[in-house]
Amino acid sequence: MDKRIILASKSKVRKEILNKNNIVCAAEPSNIDEDIVKKSLLKEKASPETISKNLAELKANKISMNNPDELVLGADSVIDLEGELISKPENRDVALKILKKLNGKFHYLISSVCISKNGMMIWNYTDKAKLTMKSFSEKQLQDYLSKISDEALYAYNVYQIEGEGRSLFSKIEGDQNTIMGLPINEIKDYLRNYE
Repeated sequence: MDKRIILASKSKVRKEILNKNNIVCAAEPSNIDEDIVKKSLLKEKASPETISKNLAELKANKISMNNPDELVLGADSVIDLEGELISKPENRDVALKILKKLNGKFHYLISSVCISKNGMMIWNYTDKAKLTMKSFSEKQLQDYLSKISDEALYAYNVYQIEGEGRSLFSKIEGDQNTIMGLPINEIKDYLRNYE
């Protein structure tokens, strides 16, 4: 596959997944203020899935407007805990609070992707995985966090499923790529059929 796309993100993991799958991509972060968008959508009682889809589309459309005739891929992942949106932590205290909320429960990790061209969405896809977290003491959660670098913590939400994070879960149902933030098989299918 020699399709070229622009990834509207600074995510190293998403870029790696695309590269591994022979999709040539340039990365151009959208720098949209996700918090403002999330707050606005939450006021409208939007579901975590709707928020994820909207953010993926906003990112793709923004970069797409500046790159005529190019395909631009936007992506967003959120955690849905019993209907509550859980966003990436902004510091370690928040990360610990999030882990305590998820402790011993299952949640959904939702990943949405959108491909835009000339400022408009032309394709989108959303997938979710169900993750069941084991029960831990607060000390065990603190020990886990102490092993995670700042970069990994802020880039991958509170767990890095391809690294230390796998040990947090008793059960993982869903596509590994979705959990890592990019349902690549569906993207490849779309690009294969795109003329």
